[in-house]
Amino acid sequence: MIKRLFVVLLITLAFGATPVNSDDFSVAAKQAIAVEVDSGKILYEKEADKAVPVASITKLLTTYLVYKEIANGKLEWGSSVTISNYPYELTTNYSISNVPLDARKYTVKELLKALIVTNANSPAIALAEKIGGTEPKFVDKMSQQLKEWGISDAKLVNATGLPNHFLGENKYPKTEDEDENLFSARDLAIIARHLLTEFPEVLKITSKPSANFAGQTIYSYNYMLKDMPYYRDGVDGLFVGYSEKGGASFVATSVENRMRVITVVLNADQAQEDEFAVFSATNQLLHYLLTNFQKVQVLNKSKSGQVKAFPILDSPNKSVPLVAEKNLSLIKPANSKIKKALHITKDSSIISAPVKKGQVLAKATLQDQHLIGQGYLGETPSVNLVAQKDTPRSFFLRVWWNHFVRYVNNSL
Repeated sequence: MIKRLFVVLLITLAFGATPVNSDDFSVAAKQAIAVEVDSGKILYEKEADKAVPVASITKLLTTYLVYKEIANGKLEWGSSVTISNYPYELTTNYSISNVPLDARKYTVKELLKALIVTNANSPAIALAEKIGGTEPKFVDKMSQQLKEWGISDAKLVNATGLPNHFLGENKYPKTEDEDENLFSARDLAIIARHLLTEFPEVLKITSKPSANFAGQTIYSYNYMLKDMPYYRDGVDGLFVGYSEKGGASFVATSVENRMRVITVVLNADQAQEDEFAVFSATNQLLHYLLTNFQKVQVLNKSKSGQVKAFPILDSPNKSVPLVAEKNLSLIKPANSKIKKALHITKDSSIISAPVKKGQVLAKATLQDQHLIGQGYLGETPSVNLVAQKDTPRSFFLRVWWNHFVRYVNNSL
């Protein structure tokens, strides 16, 4: 076993030294997608819209809804959760990932830690029951959340990702024993991006290779974390899933070349023969992103001179200087040149004084020349352009005279 791990690590190091040509690259999995988190830009995709079984990766959405309940004040980390017979009895099924729940009462924080670190199924059900009253009602909340995000191709039957036959009489109404949750790679990228952008503190848990739960040590199935067999520097999440129908899958997040990225690898090739296949495929994809893309800041927040000043009427000043309200970055292919990176749209064709510092006058939108598939998971990134300083109005007689001159000129 030690010899095998040593060989795997040597392979990993070899990947880290060789650039991958974008035209030749194909991830070793049936479906995949990679996106940059801040912008939502798609950096790679392969059969990304096909909904397939994803097993425990379902818990991405379950986790998101727990954080959302906390943020909305409907739940507290210290809230007590009583373990009903349904999730408790599942802990005796040793063929699925779980933790003992003999105390029958735990906090939300304890259960979420077990859910995230070791993919524990019964804690996921207990949290679903706490939030929804029953797991089916929680599944309805999951479906509603997907609808709000514009995800319509997913199929949900439970909060864990387990095949329905494990749940017995507790399965969602009007579903069959063979049913299980289905998501596309794009769906999972959208969910993971919402989780990371809205609740980045989740990384404090997803980055743990092990943790303590009820006095015992539990271990992560993410073998790319520190001190794990397939460790890669930068990886700090998220969820691994295994199922008979869906094979081995992994939604990872990592920082590569100053980019926070999400990779979704579904049904990795050769996973039945190689228990590390899904991590090898993810490593390939992350290496591809590292060597083929770079992040360039095209606008710096509040920095002057980046955008041409706008002419202004009725002011002793001839123009009003503009600055970006926040930073704006472009993800581009490595070694490519940036041509025209921004498209600027004015809020009004004519700007008249007075103008207040910070007043929105225009919008700068990325003009991306290198798009893959639909380009971005959401809208193309943009930023408001605001007045850098107050621009006063001229003395009223001067304003009157300027208006008169413009009127005459327009009448000729």
